[in-house]
Amino acid sequence: MAKIKKSSKESPARPEAEGQPGDVAAIRAQIQTFLRTSNDRGRTIGSEPCGVYAFYDYDGEPIYIGQTYEGLGARIGRHLTNQRTDAVAMNVLDPFEVAEICVWPIDLAGLSRDEKKAELNRAEYTLYLKVIDESSFKAVLNEKKPAVTDLITAFSF
Repeated sequence: MAKIKKSSKESPARPEAEGQPGDVAAIRAQIQTFLRTSNDRGRTIGSEPCGVYAFYDYDGEPIYIGQTYEGLGARIGRHLTNQRTDAVAMNVLDPFEVAEICVWPIDLAGLSRDEKKAELNRAEYTLYLKVIDESSFKAVLNEKKPAVTDLITAFSF
């Protein structure tokens, strides 16, 4: 698992980049730094093709979980840069409320697309139950509940 956590709700003042307000530029820079961090397999987190992820708010409550087989960097980046995702479009996820990101890359090399999707569904459902259990409110704000599947018992969270 890899994790990034903002130090506070206030972003440090930084020069505006590409016409972005300073706080937006600072958040995006922090996300890029996280995604370029190497993991224990010697790959950058953002280059991992498959995995599940969780976003937490400033109170440590889970606000969104997801999965991807198109690349962790691309998927997380779309969520947090307010590009079109169902979660952002449905007002389920506000990128400015994300204080912490946890990712679990999963090596699914050699599997077909359907097999990857089945394994990711299992991982996402396992993670969903984990964050629900740890939540003070016993809730997560996903736009829909993940499909009920068998759990992954040997998964390291």
